[in-house]
Amino acid sequence: MLHIVNKSPFATNALDTCLRMAQAGHAVLLIEDGVYAATQGSATAERMRQASAKVSLFVLQPDLDARGMTAKLLDGITPVDYAGFVDLVEKYPTSQSWL
Repeated sequence: MLHIVNKSPFATNALDTCLRMAQAGHAVLLIEDGVYAATQGSATAERMRQASAKVSLFVLQPDLDARGMTAKLLDGITPVDYAGFVDLVEKYPTSQSWL
């Protein structure tokens, strides 16, 4: 399953719920303000490191760039472009958007 999180982890609990529900072999894609969870020094950095042991983590590069966070990307999170987003949707037959 592909889990898609678009809300800031500082505004909602969508990311926490997503990570709690995600199972081994699933993938999490952070888009829009969700990309803040993928940055060094954030309150979510340790949770993301722990999650990377169980699920594959991705971040939408254009959203990371738009927010000026590219240089702060955590290790273990793979940036993807829009074509990569499409590839993830094709790879995982089901998806869940966390609003």
